[in-house]
Amino acid sequence: MASYATRLKTDIERWRAAGLVDATTARRLLEDVENTGRRGISFGAIVAMLAALLLGAAILIFVAANWQALPRLARVGMLFAVILSGYLGGAGLHARGQNGAGEAAYMVAAAAFGASIALIGQMYHLSGDEAAALLTWCLGVGLAAILLRSPALTAAAVALSVAWLWTDSWDFWRQSPLPWQWLVLAAGLWAVSLWTASRAARHLLLLAFVGYVCLIYLHGERLAVPVALAVASALFLAVSAAREAASERILRLGGGAPVHGLIGFAVAMMLIQAEIVDDPVFMLAALVTFGGCVAALMLAGRDSRALRWCAYALFTLELGVVYVATVGTMLGTAGFLLAAGLILAAMAAVIIRLEKRLLAPATGRGAPS
Repeated sequence: MASYATRLKTDIERWRAAGLVDATTARRLLEDVENTGRRGISFGAIVAMLAALLLGAAILIFVAANWQALPRLARVGMLFAVILSGYLGGAGLHARGQNGAGEAAYMVAAAAFGASIALIGQMYHLSGDEAAALLTWCLGVGLAAILLRSPALTAAAVALSVAWLWTDSWDFWRQSPLPWQWLVLAAGLWAVSLWTASRAARHLLLLAFVGYVCLIYLHGERLAVPVALAVASALFLAVSAAREAASERILRLGGGAPVHGLIGFAVAMMLIQAEIVDDPVFMLAALVTFGGCVAALMLAGRDSRALRWCAYALFTLELGVVYVATVGTMLGTAGFLLAAGLILAAMAAVIIRLEKRLLAPATGRGAPS
C-alpha cells in the first residue's frame, strides 16, 4: 500500500500542477489517500500476529510434551479456557478498534483448538490419523472464521487445508487418487474469504491450486497435465491483464491476478522441461518459456512490480536450466543463447515501434488545436 500511495500522491500533485484538478480536489484526494493508508496493516499488528504464532506454537509443544502431571479434565479445561478467552477476547479487541490484536487473539484460540484435538485423541485413544485431525482442525477454524468474520482465521483455514492435502497425499506414487474433496473445500474457503474480506486467503488458494495440479502430475506423470496448466495459466494471465477491472471485481485479489498466471505458467514449464530434458524439443520449450516472460511483461509488467520481478526471476531461472541441460555442449548453449538474444532483440524493436505508433494518435488527439 505504501508504494501505491506514494505513486498516487505524486500523480495527484502532477495533476494539480497541470491544471487537471483544482487545489481543493487535490487536497481532498490526498486526505483520502492518507486515511486509506492508515487502515492498512500496522507494524504493531504484525508484531501482535507474530506473538500469536509464537504463543500458538508454545501451546502445541506444551501439549505434545504429554504433560501427565495434570488430570485429564484439567488439561481439557485449560485448553478450552484458552479457546474461549481467545475468541471472546479477540471479539472484544475488535469492538474497541484494535483489529490487529483481535486477529492475533483469534489465532491463539485456533492453535489451542488444534492442540485440543490432539490431546483428546491422545488421552482417549481415538481412532484416526494426522490427516483426519488436520481436516477437523481446518473445518473448525473455518467455522470460527465465518462466525467472527476474521480474515486471519480464513487464511489459517486455507493453510490447514493445504496441510491436510499434503498429509493425505504425501506418497506421490501410490495407486489411490488425490482427494478430490480438497477442491470442494477450496471452493468453500474461497466463498468464506469473500465473506471475511481475506485477500491473503484467496492468494493462498490460487497458489495451492497450482500445487494440487503438480500433485496430480506426480501421481500419474502424464505430460498432458503440466501442458494443460501452462495453457490455462497463460490464458488466465492474458484475460486478467486485458480485463483488469472485470477480473478484479470477480477475484478481488488487489490487482495480483496476472502474477498468479505467471507463477502457474512457470511451474508448468519447469515440469515440462524436466520431463523432456533429453528430447530435441527441449529447446522449443525453453523458447516458449522465454517468450512467456516477454509476453507477461508486455501485458501486465507496466503496472505490476511483483509481476516484473517474477518475470525476471523466471528468465534467470530458465537461463540456468538451459545451461545445466546443455552443459556438455558449450557451443550448443552459446548458439542457443545467441539465437534467443537476437530473437528477443528483434521482438523488442518491433514492440517499441508499435508502442510509438499506438501512442502517437492518442497524443495527437489530446493536443490542443
